[in-house]
Amino acid sequence: MSAEFRSGIGYDLHRLVPGRKLILGGVEIPFDKGPAGHSDGDVILHAVTDALLGAAALGDIGEHFPPSDPRWKDADSAQFVRRSRELIEEAAFRAVNVDVVVILERPKLLPYREAIRKNLAAVLGLALDAVSVKAKTGEGVGPVGRGEAVEAHAIALVSRTSG
Repeated sequence: MSAEFRSGIGYDLHRLVPGRKLILGGVEIPFDKGPAGHSDGDVILHAVTDALLGAAALGDIGEHFPPSDPRWKDADSAQFVRRSRELIEEAAFRAVNVDVVVILERPKLLPYREAIRKNLAAVLGLALDAVSVKAKTGEGVGPVGRGEAVEAHAIALVSRTSG
């Protein structure tokens, strides 16, 4: 029996606007702005969704959950990850691990990092030690550095076993 491994990369960016909740990795973080977006704008979960789909060559988040579809208006982005997990499993893959970098000038994410990891692990059906979340700032540069946006990068490793 041999194992096939594939990796996928995901990326997302949203402007930060007043009047929206800041939800990252499914965790609500107290702040005066949140991501503008059709769904809840959770850049971590959007990047993870794209990473999973990309690893199994199954398209991208916009193809499966288009912003033109009213079903996804203000939707909890965890359902995108859950459905992507189902799709990769239907294609005979399983997630092995994910690694995420979120870039946000403020608020600081360290107090929320473990909650985000635990939520991601639960949504993905992975052990906690298979989920990494790192937070960076924009160092005052560009839209993220000016506090105008939040972005996330993710990589997912999936495996398929064949006999």
